[in-house]
Amino acid sequence: MACTLIANMRELGSLTRPQAAALIGVAPLNHDSGARRGYRAIAGGRRRVRNVLYVATLSAVRCNGPIREFYRRLSAGGKPAKVALVACMRKMVVMLNGRVRDQLAATATP
Repeated sequence: MACTLIANMRELGSLTRPQAAALIGVAPLNHDSGARRGYRAIAGGRRRVRNVLYVATLSAVRCNGPIREFYRRLSAGGKPAKVALVACMRKMVVMLNGRVRDQLAATATP
């Protein structure tokens, strides 16, 4: 996953949370019109990164404490398995973006 992110997500660390999620394609996009509240779905983004992130998230749901608890809480709250998994993918992207940003900031200060 690290190699894929380095190769395909050079912007990582310089993006906001919504921008990072949208760039990979795990941001929920609404289909609203007027007073109608439509279906939310993920779309677009970088397919290779999203595919690798999906597999990494499957592993994280089993082994990573915070991601596992987040997934269990969503599932217990009635979310379908795929919706909870995509939410975990988004959470991982946000966490990785923050880690890269903090690492870049730490190396930039003299």
